[in-house]
Amino acid sequence: MEMNVSQIAELVGGKLYGNGAIVLNSVANLTTAGPNDLTYAEEKFHARVPETRAGCVIVGAGSFPDQTVVVVRNPKLAFARAANLLLKPPEEPREVHSTAIIAEDVAIGKNVKVGAGAVIEPGASIADGTIIEAGCYVGRRSRIGQDCTIYPNVVIYADAAIGNRVIIHSGCVIGADGFGFVRSSSGYVKFPQAGWVIIEDDVEIGANTCVDRGSLEVTIIRRGVKLDNLVQVAHNVEIGEDTVIAAQTGISGSCTIGAQSIIGGQVGIGEHARLNPGTVLGGQAGVLNSKHVKTREVLWGTPARPLKEFLTQEAYVARLPAMHEELQKLRLELEALKKSQ
Repeated sequence: MEMNVSQIAELVGGKLYGNGAIVLNSVANLTTAGPNDLTYAEEKFHARVPETRAGCVIVGAGSFPDQTVVVVRNPKLAFARAANLLLKPPEEPREVHSTAIIAEDVAIGKNVKVGAGAVIEPGASIADGTIIEAGCYVGRRSRIGQDCTIYPNVVIYADAAIGNRVIIHSGCVIGADGFGFVRSSSGYVKFPQAGWVIIEDDVEIGANTCVDRGSLEVTIIRRGVKLDNLVQVAHNVEIGEDTVIAAQTGISGSCTIGAQSIIGGQVGIGEHARLNPGTVLGGQAGVLNSKHVKTREVLWGTPARPLKEFLTQEAYVARLPAMHEELQKLRLELEALKKSQ
């Protein structure tokens, strides 16, 4: 959509300097932006602002006499909010495709789209404004809230409860059985996976991520959580509000992750671990089974340990080759001394 700079300034609550009548219809970075693009510059990039061809630059401070700028406290956040409007696709027709298979008792709200080949099983419900793209499957009694977007080929098993404004990207599986087996003398016996999944409002789940159903309990993804692609959430896990988790992270069964935690890529979390609110785990960290992480701790490494301790140990590890050479030299000197006596 199109907006002029004055509208952008009002939207983000910023101070406008320059030509507020410039019409913007897209976004770009400082280098590639053109006259109808919005861009932004954090303080370390302010020196590049005079060189850009952008129609408007959102900045944090400073004076740029030859540029139209909007000054705000947090340029990146303001840019993201404005970009979401500028890049909003045109409203498409909302209809149920003729090839969709929908059970007779499914409750479908107003202004809902159901794409080609989608299957919605008995007892399910889809609230107002939600988009179910092609090839999706919604199991029995599952509930999807208002204004959600379910991208193509998402599988939602039975008895999942999904809130409002949830985005689920292609290839996700919601509500599959957890990995639960009991060993017997003749092999493994499957432990019941009879619980359900709750995904609260404003959650976004990246492509090919799996959220397993509870075994005898419930798996809960709280409000505002953002999961990257290829994340595994096992049975009975609870992820607290506004937590972000990067790609290829695996969370074992019955873990609790506190609100506003930040988890890097390729992190592994053992079963029954408890992370208090505000936990930060660096990339490839490994949390041992049943570990309890204190509030706002920053951990790195495997096994995960406080960042200062991790960095100190890594520094010692980096010195091992030099230490080995020093020890070898001392050993040779000692042998030579012994021979001379």
